[in-house]
Amino acid sequence: MKAITKITFFDDNNEKFFGEGPCRLLRTIEKTGSLRSAAITIGLSYTKAIRMVNNAEKSLGFLLIKRITGGKSGGGSVLTAEGKEWIEKYESYRDACIQANSKLYMEIFSK
Repeated sequence: MKAITKITFFDDNNEKFFGEGPCRLLRTIEKTGSLRSAAITIGLSYTKAIRMVNNAEKSLGFLLIKRITGGKSGGGSVLTAEGKEWIEKYESYRDACIQANSKLYMEIFSK
């Protein structure tokens, strides 16, 4: 038996807008430099990836990624400073919650 901690953020309308999926997508965008490549890498459709990013940006009130339009050298996407800060805070909060949950689990269920 084990307890699993999942951290998901909801907006004022109780709609999910950020969790592990969007966080993973943003980290992959950071590595690949492309929303399309990131979506393919993690097995999402491009339209779902766009929807995830747009939904999170709308709820947060700031841009997570900067989209660079194509052309001769091609386009791409990079995390904004606010985007980097947000995912770092999310990951710190998530990790702290996981540690706290593990501690509580041991205290309560190992007796």
